[in-house]
Amino acid sequence: MKFRQIHLVQQEVFSEGGRELAQPCMRVAACGVLHNPFAGAKPIDDFTPLVDLSVRAGEVLTARAIAALGGVTPRGYGKGVIVGTSGDLEHGASMIHVRIGLAMRKGAGGGPALIPGNAKCGGPGSPIDIIFGGLEDAWDYDAMDTMTVSVADAPHPDEVLLVVAFLGGGRPNARIKGASQAQVAEAVREMRGKV
Repeated sequence: MKFRQIHLVQQEVFSEGGRELAQPCMRVAACGVLHNPFAGAKPIDDFTPLVDLSVRAGEVLTARAIAALGGVTPRGYGKGVIVGTSGDLEHGASMIHVRIGLAMRKGAGGGPALIPGNAKCGGPGSPIDIIFGGLEDAWDYDAMDTMTVSVADAPHPDEVLLVVAFLGGGRPNARIKGASQAQVAEAVREMRGKV
């Protein structure tokens, strides 16, 4: 595995919505530019090589992102990929939806909650929104956040831009209270007429 580039995007938020934060919000994304071996080729159905590539790349990117948090414990995480224009959206989906989460969880010291992921096709400089969800609890509303990243000269048509991201401290000035998992389950039962 060879990266053409690795970019680290580190965002430290000190105030939001007219309020100073008691503790800064840290958003960190490690972005790896990799060759897509299936770009421009006939459609494939066996994505094992891309899944394996994503795990190895995910280990490197996770280590970089966790280190950039500077000791702040990650509360949320997210992942994304932009497939260059000679590739297939499913190339990217195979890289973020199958096993990269194992590398992210191992690097973060656990985290059972589903990792939000976003895949798209695009050219150099295309932005992607990385959606954060709670590391320990998918219903952790304060860990639901977003970070937009882009790399000026990636991905080339035969590349992918793979992104691994972590949120330290939670969304800036988070203060909403949503429904609990149990309340949502009850509402769904009612909607389905199973009460």
